[in-house]
Amino acid sequence: MSKIGQLPIQLPDKTDLTIQGDQIKVTGEKGELNWVLPKGIQLEKSDGIVIFINTDPSNPITKSLHGLARSKVANMVQGVTSGFEKILEITGVGFKAEVHEAEVWLFVGLSHTVKLPIIPGIEVKVTKNEVSITGIDKELVGEMAARIRSTKKPEPYKGKGIKYKGEIVRRKQGKAVKASAS
Repeated sequence: MSKIGQLPIQLPDKTDLTIQGDQIKVTGEKGELNWVLPKGIQLEKSDGIVIFINTDPSNPITKSLHGLARSKVANMVQGVTSGFEKILEITGVGFKAEVHEAEVWLFVGLSHTVKLPIIPGIEVKVTKNEVSITGIDKELVGEMAARIRSTKKPEPYKGKGIKYKGEIVRRKQGKAVKASAS
């Protein structure tokens, strides 16, 4: 029995959840998201509360999908009401990012400019040394942030690179200078 799968989801005002067979559609102020419910998991909606039921608790696959389905729909509800945001920090001399049409251009000490296409449905903003990625789908926001970060991960000696805001990079000491005996 999944502890997460048993938790009910409270639907906020101005948010609607519709079920057509296995298809789940969540609409809210920020937009609309769709997802296909896995087999063996049922969804019951009453009075603005959504509950997930595992129809075959002896099957280990449906056991694992029970909590996943609940978390996915909870993220969909949160996404269409308030959205998701990830912030990346760029550290290094001459390191910067720019948004050009549907691409993010990264200047991160490589011999070329890295041009990453922006995933549809995601908004990217650049202010000084911070890149803000927002959207209603948590998966896509995380995917875009991971793509940007993977171009130049922070290195442990000077800390140069792209990191998540609040991420702690373990720093190394570097070379130790020997004192010359004269």
